[in-house]
Amino acid sequence: MDFGVVVQINPPATRVVSLARLAEDHGFDYFWTYDSHVLWLEPYVVHSQILSQTAQIKVGPMVTNPATRDATVTASTFATLNSMFGNRTICGIGRGDSAVRVTNGRPTTLKQLREATHVIRELANSRSVEIEGSTIRFPWSRNSQLDVWVAAYGPLALKAAGEVGDGFILQCADVDIATWMISTVRKAAADAGRDPDSLSFCVAGPMYVTDGTDASYRHALDQCRWFGGMVGNHVADIVAKYGTDGDIPKALTDYIAGRTGYDYNSHGKTGNDHVDFVPDEIVDRFCLIGTPEQHIAKLEQLKAAGATQFAGYLDHDNKEETLRLYGESIIPAVRDQVVAKI
Repeated sequence: MDFGVVVQINPPATRVVSLARLAEDHGFDYFWTYDSHVLWLEPYVVHSQILSQTAQIKVGPMVTNPATRDATVTASTFATLNSMFGNRTICGIGRGDSAVRVTNGRPTTLKQLREATHVIRELANSRSVEIEGSTIRFPWSRNSQLDVWVAAYGPLALKAAGEVGDGFILQCADVDIATWMISTVRKAAADAGRDPDSLSFCVAGPMYVTDGTDASYRHALDQCRWFGGMVGNHVADIVAKYGTDGDIPKALTDYIAGRTGYDYNSHGKTGNDHVDFVPDEIVDRFCLIGTPEQHIAKLEQLKAAGATQFAGYLDHDNKEETLRLYGESIIPAVRDQVVAKI
């Protein structure tokens, strides 16, 4: 299993870059950032600084979208970063949430998502692609490599992820939900004639390590409750389209019954005042909260469910210490060990 970090790009950007360096120092493989150009700093500018000050960690958005960013521009950005810093980028993409809704826009269609995924992948891998009747290619791009991972929740989006994505991103670390969604994506890939084992499966959620006391656990719940509200935005769309009686796990749909709205000014922030509807049980299920031993146990469950990466959100008050504890005791316990001599 690989490990990633997910952060907002709040100013100062130097703090974000320092977190990326620290994540690499503690053995993380990926450094993901939000892509919401109104709420936070422009990610790709900061990505260039991260790549210039690290040596191995891969960097990308969790997640970009085809509505606010033209697919050819996105592809050019990745190909440029690869040409400057080696092939250390990754593209997470979805239909769009905060980046489009904060300006009163709407998520794209799945057709647009599929098309954008194809265009970005081909161009950013130094290949040509057909666009509006013309064959387009970056003449300056050589040997660029980029995987495009599709973020999804609903049945049709999961199907698209399996059919066109190099990987699947689930922003919810509930074991039961992850098991169902990963198997659904794998089936879609197999039905499309693809090898499911060729896909990556990234499960993402806030990670907060506690000291084993009830007070520490309660504090962690409050620091991570925002995540249930964020996931609830996507779940509300699913419920509006499919209802609550389909194949989608009840754990994902039932808890939003008390949801009354969402304020994007508090998107992804602790202490916001519009996520009281998210119960403690959901916070615990959707996130990784507890002692190092409890983190390790849940990570093993996610790994058994098919996750090839866990990406932990650091949008709380204990960023550096979380990275240290993961690097010193959690990642080594979960990562496959290689011995020098058998």
